[in-house]
Amino acid sequence: MLSVVEYGQGAPLIIVHGLFGSARNWGVIAKRLSDTRRVIAVDMRNHGSSPWAAPHSYDAMAEDLAEVIGAYGGVAEVIGHSMGGKAAMVLALKFPNLVKRLVVADIAPVAYSHTQQGMIDAMRSVDLGAVATRGDADRLLAKVISEQGVRAFLLQSLDVKARAWRLNLDQLEADMAAILGFPDVPGHFDGPVLVLSGAASEYVTREHRPEFKRLFPAARFAKIPGAGHWLHAEKPREFEAACRAFLDAEAQK
Repeated sequence: MLSVVEYGQGAPLIIVHGLFGSARNWGVIAKRLSDTRRVIAVDMRNHGSSPWAAPHSYDAMAEDLAEVIGAYGGVAEVIGHSMGGKAAMVLALKFPNLVKRLVVADIAPVAYSHTQQGMIDAMRSVDLGAVATRGDADRLLAKVISEQGVRAFLLQSLDVKARAWRLNLDQLEADMAAILGFPDVPGHFDGPVLVLSGAASEYVTREHRPEFKRLFPAARFAKIPGAGHWLHAEKPREFEAACRAFLDAEAQK
């Protein structure tokens, strides 16, 4: 089963990170939401402490998540960001009885044309044999990535002592087309869905709404002002408040 980090008690809420992320990226938000729920943040396959496995497809990731939910009572609320949002959508479409409520953070059920290959190349460029501290790794990574925030995010997946990335870069590279795409999943999920995007992000547009509505008829849409794609990191309190308001309101119906 996937590696997980648990917080709190009560009905389960699964948090699913995006590409190159991990459960630890979500620690602050998970802890805050755990005041009324049992929050389970997962490491997706080929990330963090979870097994390395092929393929890195959304069908496989959805089955991984179904296994986790099965271990926590068989039904859960789910929050998924980016790649994790796509995996959560496929989970809801394939196993609708497992998902009570779904928050999709800044991603649409469509194929994207950009690539994340540059991030893989950047991580591979770091001479891990020359890394004794995280600062060493940051200085090496700075040669190819100028944005400090991006470097800090990637370096959360570096095991400095082991001098190794906690990411299966080879598998992620091999399946990049599938990660950027979205599978053709029959059916639809009729449960409550909040599509929460960053107002400054271009990942979710009005043109995506018909496809959301086809697959998720009850989908509602909201934006966080001033936030980009990494809305949970850029505006954590606003993100938490929006998720809490949606999940709690739906739970009371």
